[in-house]
Amino acid sequence: MKKLILLFSVISLFLISSITKAQLIDEKNVTVTMDLQPVLQLNMTTPDQVEFVFDEISKYYAGIVKYGATILKVSSSVSWDLYAVGTSTTGTQWDVQQEYGAAVGGNSVNVIPLSALELHQYPFNKYCGLSGVPQGAAAPFLDYSRPFQVVTQPFVAVGGQNALYHSATPYTAPVANEHYIQGTKGVAVAGPPIDDGAPGGSYLTAQPAAGTFSDYYFVLDYRIVPSLPAVFPLAYSGGAAPVYEGLTAPQYAEPGVYTMDVKYILLEDQ
Repeated sequence: MKKLILLFSVISLFLISSITKAQLIDEKNVTVTMDLQPVLQLNMTTPDQVEFVFDEISKYYAGIVKYGATILKVSSSVSWDLYAVGTSTTGTQWDVQQEYGAAVGGNSVNVIPLSALELHQYPFNKYCGLSGVPQGAAAPFLDYSRPFQVVTQPFVAVGGQNALYHSATPYTAPVANEHYIQGTKGVAVAGPPIDDGAPGGSYLTAQPAAGTFSDYYFVLDYRIVPSLPAVFPLAYSGGAAPVYEGLTAPQYAEPGVYTMDVKYILLEDQ
């Protein structure tokens, strides 16, 4: 009797083991797709129109400054560059909206270069080298971080250090020696600070600390100095060797109303 009980126990264990090994499995799969779209967002706080009214001789001499006229806030999921570009219907000169009187003796002209407008930015561009200084031959880009030149008499202009970059093709990124607010166009080079494009991030998560600003928050000042006569001595084209674009006396800018646009372009770094 004891032998039968033992045999039955062994058979039971064998059957249980066989059932466990033959367990059925059913499965289904679902594919999860993630599409990371590049996101570039530029927020701008500025008046709809920034006006310069030159109605006193002192304003002609010393110029007019509009402090903190534009604030830019950047958010991006990719490396990015930011630049300002002056535009008009001609691509090189301010648009004439109204003229006060006719030309006198051929000396008064309605030609004012777009580079007559100067910019000053804060903070400086960390990706073009030190403040206002080219990174070097590999990436010789500038920014607008240097202070406006002090106006003295007699006035000696320092060519192009704050003159606005302008182009008839505003969506074509500036090339070597032109101005960028942040980042540059080109190949990354060695040496701090490093890279040719600002990293992805946002002013929302990188708020200005006490007394400083982040890489994603910029304050822009504007200045125009007509001088006397109104020849705009600080109007210069960019490039490795800036070229004076203002008027040459005895010509001078004809009184009137002139307009131009400043575009701020945020683009993925290439």
